[in-house]
Amino acid sequence: MTLTRNVPLDPAQSALLFIDVQNFSAERKGAEFRDLPPDEMQEKYGWYFDQLDTRVVPNMQAIQKAARAAGVEVMYTTIESLTLDGRDRSLDYKITGFNVPKGSWDGKVIDRIAPQGDEIVLPKSSSSVFVSTHIDYILRNLGVRQLVLSGLITDQCVESAIRDACDLGYLVTQVTDACLTYSPERHENSLGAIRGYCRQVTSAELIAELEAQT
Repeated sequence: MTLTRNVPLDPAQSALLFIDVQNFSAERKGAEFRDLPPDEMQEKYGWYFDQLDTRVVPNMQAIQKAARAAGVEVMYTTIESLTLDGRDRSLDYKITGFNVPKGSWDGKVIDRIAPQGDEIVLPKSSSSVFVSTHIDYILRNLGVRQLVLSGLITDQCVESAIRDACDLGYLVTQVTDACLTYSPERHENSLGAIRGYCRQVTSAELIAELEAQT
């Protein structure tokens, strides 16, 4: 038998994970951006928010809808400390200055892809969800072998999750047009660098695959 990453999803053993699609990093009033002067905001993040609003979040909504319809487990992780002052967060986050206090608005998934029912949301305090949450334990209890990833930021937390998931034995699918970073160059560089670790599909391809399964 030939081993390959190019395995169509089996909904019964698949999960869709949205990474850091939260108010902190995906809304203009989020803490990562709210104190920036308008000119600096536009210069640094104008392209990013335009892509989020017009293309990437709509793609996230579409794959979320298709995953739910196909019976795929839909999950979320957000940057959020377990404490108010962030004393539990990683050294890297402390150096960077990231602290999303426990229970804060910044730590919530954005309304546009809000969780429904008992969909699982895992707060994390490091780049990789596999380091600072018990997601591996949860996925194995759910019987998940195939993990679909969408989210922010392509070349940071998304890449970290892909590498760790692969090393832990999951078949990983990255939805290329449902991930985003701060420039087109960074996004494309990340997709090229991580290609050897995962299957890469567009949102339209993923939806067609799920619809074929149902």
